[in-house]
Amino acid sequence: MSQSRHVPVMLQRCLDLLAPALQEPGSVVVDCTLGLGGHSEALLERFTEARLVALDRDKEALRLSGERLAPYGERATLVHAVYDELPDVLDRIGLPRVQGVLFDLGVSSMQLDEAGRGFAYAQDAPLDMRMDQTTGVSAAEVLNTYPPGELVRILRAYGEEKQAKRIVAAIVRERAKEPFTTSARLVELIRDALPQAAKRTGGNPAKRTFQALRIEVNGELSVLERAVPAAVKALAVGGRIAVLSYHSLEDRLVKQVFAAGAANTAPPGLPVVPERYEPRLKLLTRGAELPTEQEIAENRRAAPARLRGAQRIREDVE
Repeated sequence: MSQSRHVPVMLQRCLDLLAPALQEPGSVVVDCTLGLGGHSEALLERFTEARLVALDRDKEALRLSGERLAPYGERATLVHAVYDELPDVLDRIGLPRVQGVLFDLGVSSMQLDEAGRGFAYAQDAPLDMRMDQTTGVSAAEVLNTYPPGELVRILRAYGEEKQAKRIVAAIVRERAKEPFTTSARLVELIRDALPQAAKRTGGNPAKRTFQALRIEVNGELSVLERAVPAAVKALAVGGRIAVLSYHSLEDRLVKQVFAAGAANTAPPGLPVVPERYEPRLKLLTRGAELPTEQEIAENRRAAPARLRGAQRIREDVE
């Protein structure tokens, strides 16, 4: 497998954000989205005293990363889990607190590149899109069985697709004739359903629908809603978290969790602010940081990336 086909997005910046928290021997960093192991390998290489815990729901990704990270031996612990299971995973390993957490929320390059998974709209493949192929409903089942109103909601909310009603009307009409099984038929249907003007903007017209289906199939936003607060909770004081997101819905969610943690929640007018109202987090990025033009030129998948970082500055006070 060529290592070159996966360039981790904003790698250097992620490492720099986490660095101050990972200098001490025995510090622990969690890669919540292992994928092909690009970020994990870089973390182990740069922070030679640190231990890595890495999670992925995709067994094939774990197998390939396991080979890649084998030289690091005991320093790397790879776990088959979805990232909202982080507290249980840390509990099982006996590591209630960690010094660093990284999320890279993009679809793994491997999933996009392996034709048979049905993530990519550029080639015909079974409509699956499950990151963990051992569980859950496939994209084909969503298309063939969801009520029209629910499909419209998904395309609008997760794909920000303005033509959702048109596309869904075509899907419902076509699935009555024959259930959907492969991606090419869906791509063709979307092309035919869209008005000319809509086809002229923003790349492949199927992109937004495929994104929406992927988020629905994998429960990505509800998982993220649980995972980011859980990761913040797992940070030791001084620990740092970095999150790379790829569309506005993810970024907004991360922003809200960080902003809430960094806010002073005291009622107005208190002469002294009790500790339970003091901020738990310090923001490390001004808004979301974007990839450089050079990085986008080298890795087109970096284009939509948004990076946010935060540091834990005090314990929760119940």
